[in-house]
Amino acid sequence: MELFNPSYWQTFALKYGAAGLALNSFIEAIFFPIPPDVLLIALCATNPHKAFFYALITTVFSTLGGVVGYFVGYKGGKPLAIKFFGEEKVNRVHRLFEAYESMIILTAGFTPLPYKLFTITSGVLFASLPKLIIFSVIGRGLRFFAEAALFYFYGSQITGFVEHNLNLIFTISGALIIILFLAYRRIKRGKLP
Repeated sequence: MELFNPSYWQTFALKYGAAGLALNSFIEAIFFPIPPDVLLIALCATNPHKAFFYALITTVFSTLGGVVGYFVGYKGGKPLAIKFFGEEKVNRVHRLFEAYESMIILTAGFTPLPYKLFTITSGVLFASLPKLIIFSVIGRGLRFFAEAALFYFYGSQITGFVEHNLNLIFTISGALIIILFLAYRRIKRGKLP
């Protein structure tokens, strides 16, 4: 299906520009499978001097979509989750989510993990909406502004590198952040020398 083809969305981005990027960023945080990076990369490659503007649009509308995803989960997700997974498993995930809420949202925003799963799960588990917003802005902002910076400083010749390597770099960086965070928490609690 053409709708799930990234090249279709690159053409879409060039046709509709910032408005198309805003729409894609918003709906991707709720249900849409095509990440906004596809449109962001296409627009930044075409207009590197506007890269930071595009990153700002992507960050803002992705976070706003995340808030809508939160309310989708909040309004009816917990009864469905209990029905499909059982109350014990949902409560176990809820406790884990409560303990690491900020880190989970930050990591979901920064890495190539499906952001929508975490925005909806935040609502299902009645997570803190202010934390969702703050850590979505940080995580999504880091990701999109890092991509934009590469295009701003190196121009369209960086496109191949971004398309082929950036997800791996973000994944490794996200894993390192998690490891450092967990080590910090253990040291703070006195469990490591």
